Amino acid sequence: WNFFFLLFIFFSCSNQTTQPNLLFIIVDDLGWKDVSYNDSDFYETFNIDRLSQNSMLFYNAYSASPVCSPTRASIMTGKHPAVVNITDWIPGLDPNDRILLGPKDRNELPLNEITIAELLKKNGYKTFYSGKWHLGSEGHYPEDQGFDINKGGFEKGSPIGGYYSPYKNPKLSDGPEGEYLTDRLTQETIDFIENRDKSKPFAAFLSFYNVHTPIQENKEFYDYYVEKLNG
Repeated sequence: WNFFFLLFIFFSCSNQTTQPNLLFIIVDDLGWKDVSYNDSDFYETFNIDRLSQNSMLFYNAYSASPVCSPTRASIMTGKHPAVVNITDWIPGLDPNDRILLGPKDRNELPLNEITIAELLKKNGYKTFYSGKWHLGSEGHYPEDQGFDINKGGFEKGSPIGGYYSPYKNPKLSDGPEGEYLTDRLTQETIDFIENRDKSKPFAAFLSFYNVHTPIQENKEFYDYYVEKLNG
């Protein structure tokens, strides 16, 4: 079962536009208490904590589904997963040897669905997607659903090359040896925000593959947390 941590951050408007900029961060399989501003006594998330201090926080909420792809389909369309006929992770499990059979789900978000990215783009936004997509294969990628730029979003729900380069991701070029996927997706988003056309508002969706399997720690912080755990 998947848990999602969602964070909306509205930045101050630029001088050229009265429309707010939007950053949407989604973390796969993250528990609600896995950030220090939610009173985690182990994990340290200083940057997210600073963002939370200038944001509106919601402590009571429901996800559309406890499963990955249905929740993502709901976020993109604003519809219940059953309405778009995606109620399991793509391609999901559909055993036929049970008395009660599951529904025949779609393996992609239909192109005729209006996504939040398409609406934002229609209203003058530059749209950007970085990270896990898991809503369809070729022809149904983020760039086919309203995103101007796609860095790393394709059909797989977990990084097939693991969390270290080479990623084996057709939508993300490999980085230098030792580069960690989470850091790379973050930097791609930062580069987009810093180098964008300032005359237009932006909507950046940062969708981490972590902490979904395979479990591969960031080696930069491994020793620190082992020592903290032992202490």
